[in-house]
Amino acid sequence: MGQKVNPIAFRLAVNKDWRSKWYAAGKDYADKLHEDLAIRGYLKKRLTNAGLARVVIERAWNSVRVTLHTSRPGLIIGRQGKEIEVMTKELTDICQGAQVKIDIVEIRKPELDAQLVAEQIAVQLERRISFRRAMKRAIQTAMDFGAEGIRLRCAGRLGGADIARAEGYREGKVPLQTLRVPLDYGFAEARTVYGIIGIKCWINKKEDDGSPGPRPQGGRGRGDRRPPRTANA
Repeated sequence: MGQKVNPIAFRLAVNKDWRSKWYAAGKDYADKLHEDLAIRGYLKKRLTNAGLARVVIERAWNSVRVTLHTSRPGLIIGRQGKEIEVMTKELTDICQGAQVKIDIVEIRKPELDAQLVAEQIAVQLERRISFRRAMKRAIQTAMDFGAEGIRLRCAGRLGGADIARAEGYREGKVPLQTLRVPLDYGFAEARTVYGIIGIKCWINKKEDDGSPGPRPQGGRGRGDRRPPRTANA
């Protein structure tokens, strides 16, 4: 029986960071947790077409800092900053009057962000584009932009079939068990007329330090064998 773990939680404190950064105890913890869920739900609903990849929430004594990682910062800010003012006011109401500050971080290469790639495939499936074509196009684009490897998996009633199934494609190196590899993970759902199709995406970005590690000491390897002794030796 397969044992599954969330790819982001699996890498926490190794090369991933928490998406909610605050501390609370007792009933205060439950209240702030529900506030976080409400903030994320509100932003996901409002910024559907803004290329929102991640939402990071940080809390201090009576202030909340919300950092939005997006590929389209102009849509979030709006003309003369009107959109962000409206969002700040509504998030303040959700946080029960706490001071809210919104920061925006632009994603330079959305083709290499796993969450955005999965959402883009979901949009294409909702427009009735072939899932194979959408997946192969995303793989080719990611590899062209310099990814070390990419893996995609779609599950559900693919192509409107009566029986649900899963199909996946993979190119390059995607070592899921090697924690030092900078692996990015994203998940999205395509709400088609014949059911929901889930899309999972893993992207292996280039490692920061590609230098080889120290050579192990000890016994000889296969290439260090001594030449065979002759009869005259």
